[in-house]
Amino acid sequence: MSRLPCLALLLFTALPLLPQENNPVEKLLEEDISVSTEHPRLLLPPRRLRLLQRERERDSSRFRQMETLIVGKAAMPEPGFAWALYYQVSGAKEFGKQAVDWALNPQSKDLRQLALVFDWCQPLLSEAQSKVLAGKLVRGAAALEGGPAIPQVRDRVLALIALVGHGPKNTEEQLKVVVNEWWRKQMAPGLRTGSKEVPRQDSYAMFEMLHALRDSTNVELRQDAAKYFKELPAYHILSYYPAIFPAAENEYRIPFYTADGEPDLKTAALSRAGDLAMVAYDTNAQETQFVQSWLIHDRFTMRGVFGITYEFLWANPYQPGLSYYHLPLFQHHSASGTLVLRSSWDDDASWFHFSGMQAQMFEGGVRKDLKLGSAPKPIEIAGTMIYFYHDNFRLDLESEAGETIYLLGLKPNTAYDVESDDRELEEKKTDAGGILPWKLTPKSKFGLRLRQSPVIPR
Repeated sequence: MSRLPCLALLLFTALPLLPQENNPVEKLLEEDISVSTEHPRLLLPPRRLRLLQRERERDSSRFRQMETLIVGKAAMPEPGFAWALYYQVSGAKEFGKQAVDWALNPQSKDLRQLALVFDWCQPLLSEAQSKVLAGKLVRGAAALEGGPAIPQVRDRVLALIALVGHGPKNTEEQLKVVVNEWWRKQMAPGLRTGSKEVPRQDSYAMFEMLHALRDSTNVELRQDAAKYFKELPAYHILSYYPAIFPAAENEYRIPFYTADGEPDLKTAALSRAGDLAMVAYDTNAQETQFVQSWLIHDRFTMRGVFGITYEFLWANPYQPGLSYYHLPLFQHHSASGTLVLRSSWDDDASWFHFSGMQAQMFEGGVRKDLKLGSAPKPIEIAGTMIYFYHDNFRLDLESEAGETIYLLGLKPNTAYDVESDDRELEEKKTDAGGILPWKLTPKSKFGLRLRQSPVIPR
């Protein structure tokens, strides 16, 4: 046997042993996708369905609230989702049939809800009804083919999974394209390098997709961006504003946003739903156990017509958590150029967030955008100093413990010559957001200057 085939054989043998995120070798074999589970296969694996059914038996406050709204004929914003879930948990066929009637209506075009009704209400569908709904799912999935937005991809994935055994023979091949082409070759590499992000309003959609794929195909997407998903839980907690927003149905924690005016409570509800789904995805991970302790306060339990269905589906008040008071009060993501800090875990804490070259401060109940070009004053939060770069920039510093400071407003991914009185000239490169962290020397007093490094012609 020649040495070249032997080398190829060794490469095939070694590939599975390499960490997926750091593997420099292109995958030689793409993962096959096979859906073998029975209905319901979307978001309701046997263990979760049994837990929800026990909630009904216990007459828990979450089930009682959802039942009160649904049986009381409240106008549910997502009726197919709500009625089909209530049918699965209670066995009340009349509400399952209402979900089917909603889905069969030509005006009902929400592909995600159509997929859930088709999957969860299979026992109630006649052959003709099943054929009609399958046709709507096929057309809806085709219309979203190639769409890059996470909610669109999620909707399409749910439809394709629900269709296996009912639709075109290439349904699983289409799922394979989503996993291997969109996720593994586009989305996951972007999450690793910071060139792509998951907007906060899309986080729930991402976790629905993660759940649906793992529950029905055993495909684990997180391994392709392991560091991103390990850091995500703490970032989610830190990126909420400290102040609580009171609403008629319950209180909300508001995630960071850049739009003007009052917060969008639908986005706040989906953000909480995303956190709940994150915990349900991996209940044993330490990172998500911190999130669980963030979620279990009764004052934030969603009780309104939009949030209650998500709250009931995902929340598990019996799951223990680890106090988020043990989490660090700051996080810096160099890959995405994100920095977030807060002074304490109290509701009146000071808070700072920087991402996408935008800086925002929250203090005394007031949210304020900071314009980098106007050279804002330095900010101190919990002993951490943030400075904003400007022309003729110089810092005169004293350090006792050797803390780290952050310089903002520099050019992203750019080399700078940094000169300090107690060190030789050093070249430092900013991160994807133009952030330059600088570790101070303990028990020192010195000046700090920097300028962009000259580009040496090749």
